[in-house]
Amino acid sequence: MRHPLVMGNWKLNGSTHMVNELITGLRKELSSVTGCDVAIAPPALYLSQAKQALAGSRIALGAQDVDVNLSGAFTGETSAAMLKDIGAEYIIIGHSERRTYHQESDEFIAKKFAILKQQGPIPVLCIGETEQENEAGQTETVCARQIDAVLNTLGVEAFQGAVIAYEPVWAIGTGKSATPAQAQAVHKFIRDHIAQKDTAIAKQVIIQYGGSVNADNAAELFAQPDIDGALVGGASLKADAFAIIVKAAAAAKKA
Repeated sequence: MRHPLVMGNWKLNGSTHMVNELITGLRKELSSVTGCDVAIAPPALYLSQAKQALAGSRIALGAQDVDVNLSGAFTGETSAAMLKDIGAEYIIIGHSERRTYHQESDEFIAKKFAILKQQGPIPVLCIGETEQENEAGQTETVCARQIDAVLNTLGVEAFQGAVIAYEPVWAIGTGKSATPAQAQAVHKFIRDHIAQKDTAIAKQVIIQYGGSVNADNAAELFAQPDIDGALVGGASLKADAFAIIVKAAAAAKKA
């Protein structure tokens, strides 16, 4: 049975005060919650502070991106070895904002996936279609292409112990969300696509949903058979709202 994962992506938000205050609130809200893995991904500047604030809790540390290089003359970058050294367990790659604003290709993201598998932190591979692609009926084609960039270079074994986050781009930060039925259909497609290579790996891979997940829609999303938690944006910046989402994921998998 897959264990759901709810991960908070703080994006470009944070301060020394905010990190301590938010983590204190999360520790209080989630102290008695079981049945769901939890992680947060603060900006890189605050990873060390967050690690200290999380000490002794069940909340794992994550990061929002990684470079394809391990060391060298690459100003401003952060390597997988560094993230592992600081204690980051989950690393987000391929987020639509990286694909859009930094022109990251499927092939470049596959390289990030490879370096994480080599170094040990768990890759959280974001995939998803734009509004135009959705309206053109290209959702499955886009998701398959983004997954195949990893499958074709690293093999299906690379998804053993990895995480996929399906995030329809049109639902990120917009207040819109795919209906539970729409999200489930895409999640099933993703799992079936991987199953064409290996059914056992497809059954165990965690597939999160992301895109305006909030306290109101979380429970119904998590009730779907192929949705294994969420990658949460805005709602992860409030301890009480994020806790409701985590509790919904834990309750859904106990049902």
